[in-house]
Amino acid sequence: MDSIAEFYIVVDIEAAGPVPGSFAMLSLGAATLTHPRETFYIELQPDSENFLPDALSISGLSMQDLSMTGTPPKEAMQQFADWVEMVSPGGQKPVFTAFNAPFDWMFISEYFHRYLGYNPFGHKALDIKALFMGLHKVPFSDTSHRKICQHYNLQSSLSHHALEDAVQEADLLQKILDEIKQEREEKK
Repeated sequence: MDSIAEFYIVVDIEAAGPVPGSFAMLSLGAATLTHPRETFYIELQPDSENFLPDALSISGLSMQDLSMTGTPPKEAMQQFADWVEMVSPGGQKPVFTAFNAPFDWMFISEYFHRYLGYNPFGHKALDIKALFMGLHKVPFSDTSHRKICQHYNLQSSLSHHALEDAVQEADLLQKILDEIKQEREEKK
């Protein structure tokens, strides 16, 4: 992991429903693994009026409030793309990473392509759950946030605030990467 040409950026989003196109992405948080940690957070104006009450109750976000105070999606995605470029060290490619990456990835990729015509992460994503599953050879049912946090003696308290969750998931990813590095060193 020392000289990899990749730069991990952990992303979390909150949305008005389960799929992009039908439901809006409402907030986006991101965190690096660097010290000091770099973070990004933005709330978006909804680009769809559709919502599921359960989705809004989870995040505590308001469609009405965000329609007035949120950043227009094109501007929000440009700010995020600029941030990704700014924090990614020269020669290293940003790698989109998330806990349950398929959910977050589909919104991020859709929004980047719809509003900017490209995705600075390319066509790849790393799922923290799958990484843990492969490392520990456990079934998918043993990759809940609570179980993985217990394994690393971390507190599992997802707030469903995109930035807070991204930071917590970055801590989790760092523990997994440290464990991989330790195992590689022990095999030398």
